[in-house]
Amino acid sequence: MKIALGISIFFCAAVSLHAETSVEIDLQQQKAYLLDNGRPVLASPISSGRYGHLTRTGSFKVLEKERTHYSSMYGKIVDASGNTIVADADAEMPVPSGGKFIPAPMHYFMRFDGADGMHAGYLPGYPASHGCVRMPQQLAIAFFNSVTAGTPVTVFGRTPVDRYSGQSQSGFLRRPRFGPPMGPRFAPPPPFPWWR
Repeated sequence: MKIALGISIFFCAAVSLHAETSVEIDLQQQKAYLLDNGRPVLASPISSGRYGHLTRTGSFKVLEKERTHYSSMYGKIVDASGNTIVADADAEMPVPSGGKFIPAPMHYFMRFDGADGMHAGYLPGYPASHGCVRMPQQLAIAFFNSVTAGTPVTVFGRTPVDRYSGQSQSGFLRRPRFGPPMGPRFAPPPPFPWWR
């Protein structure tokens, strides 16, 4: 009995060591997928880098994770009374007397390329970040809890040229990597309830 139990525990441990978690980010569809051994187990809407700050495509790995992270480059500038005077500021912009630069929160940050990473953030429905991949907070938490340093991240696709990723420049059907086909004859899926 003890030998059988020991073999079972060893077998389960060996299987779990071979299970590989990975992330795929589809810029065209504005979706991120958490994969377990190549099979999607979770999908999230995203807002990737806008033109001028595009999210780079390629193969990466999660470099680090930080639950409570703030940008060192981007945020907002407020006056002495705390009123926002520049909502999309960078750290090098002049700050008025008595005002201050407030770094943007990037909680549940998973860095994968230079300063860029996945994190909880605002999703307007189109690419709007400075290169990071924003997700709704609940999904960012789920991804954060599932990946470790070294988890493979693949970014592919072309950032949509139109303002809203749900629209297409062409009338041709496009098939996302996972899920049903999308196109002018197919209604997009309803947004998640926590999509802001």
